[in-house]
Amino acid sequence: MVSKSKDSREGQKEYWTNKLNQRLSFLAEKGLEQVEVAKDTTIRKIRAKIRDTEGRLRTIAGLEKKAGEMVRIKAEKAAVPKKEKGKKKKEGEQTTEMSKRQKKKKKKAEKKGEG
Repeated sequence: MVSKSKDSREGQKEYWTNKLNQRLSFLAEKGLEQVEVAKDTTIRKIRAKIRDTEGRLRTIAGLEKKAGEMVRIKAEKAAVPKKEKGKKKKEGEQTTEMSKRQKKKKKKAEKKGEG
């Protein structure tokens, strides 16, 4: 399983950097030119591993930054006082104005009572 921790990824980057330096020194001892060294498949694979690890480290840094931002936003929201909700009216109290539905019901009841 691929490690997702920053420390292990940094260790991997260091490992691959050391491998790259060893391979470069080995090829330099052989007397290969820079063009031939750049074409070496092992060098190319190691550099790809380093690029991959650096990409993972950038992703981890972005996630850490996002998590820090979320903590800051949450703290700001907690600092803002909450608005008090209006208290509900007691059952005994009624509004002076009737809704359309209540008016319609009242008219219908009056018509039934007459008829």
